[in-house]
Parts: sequence; C-alpha cells; structure tokens
Amino acid sequence: MKQDTHPTYYPNCKVYHNGEVVMTVGATVPEMHVEVWSGSHPFFTGKQAFVDAAGRVEKFQRKFGGNYFSKDKKGK
Repeated sequence: MKQDTHPTYYPNCKVYHNGEVVMTVGATVPEMHVEVWSGSHPFFTGKQAFVDAAGRVEKFQRKFGGNYFSKDKKGK
C-alpha cells in the first residue's frame, strides 16, 4: 500500500447532536456535528419533530396562505 494516500483515521470520532455527544464512531474527522440522528428522527422515536430547512415552511405558507384553496376555479 502506498504511503500518504489515505486520510487520517480517527477511531474515536465523537458525534454531537444539540451540543451533546450521542455516539462514538470511526471516521476521517475527529468530531461531527449532526442535525438529525436516529435518536431524534420521528421514524425511530415515534415522536413528531419539526425541522425547518431554510424557511421552506414560511415560503409555503406565504404562497398558499389565506383563502388560496377556497377560490373558485374557472371551468369547474
């Protein structure tokens, strides 16, 4: 195997979620900060969590808010 071609491997990489260590894994970086992991995902916990990515919810509400859906459509 050639020397200096592989990245440095950290066997004790700490994974952080909301400022606390949730697990330790092997990785090529010394620590990782994640927004979602299996301990906080609704599929695994059974609880609904709200994650707003870049204001998409507000954009949707502005576009379809008010009486948008109650308008009479022509031809129907």
